[in-house]
Amino acid sequence: MALIEFFLKQLNEESVTTRKMLSRVPDDKYDWTPHVKSMDVRRLSTHIAELPTWITMALTTDELDFENNSYESTFLDTTGQLLELFERSLVDGRSQLTAENESKLNEKWTLRSGDTIHSVSTKGEIIRMALSQIIHHRAQLGVYLRLLNVPIPGSYGPSADEPTFQSLEVEA
Repeated sequence: MALIEFFLKQLNEESVTTRKMLSRVPDDKYDWTPHVKSMDVRRLSTHIAELPTWITMALTTDELDFENNSYESTFLDTTGQLLELFERSLVDGRSQLTAENESKLNEKWTLRSGDTIHSVSTKGEIIRMALSQIIHHRAQLGVYLRLLNVPIPGSYGPSADEPTFQSLEVEA
């Protein structure tokens, strides 16, 4: 299996659980935060929903310079808007996971703030990191939802709220 095919398979599989988790965010809790140093639900869930677009960024650019690229997060208030953003982001990320981009995976990609270089990785490593970020922040959102007494879907098996295995409905 080519690496680009593997990334697409991973994105499709992780999107099932991510969609379930995002769908549980209560509309009236977007401003809630568990701790003063934590992101609020809106920022965290929006970040998760936007992460598939990092695949496109990795494959279509050679760097991200924080000093020359202002970022404005999408502001949303409802879970419907959140799920729409996630679906658009998935389409965006999937659009770049094509066979012709396999050759780009070993190209270098730089994260910087002006002259300060934070990291230099391959584009393939950035895609892997984006997928890991989805999983990491999805788990973080699971903690938030647990603290809000919202039932948690199973991820790689049952959860305390869904004690039996659920069948996977992976999109192709």
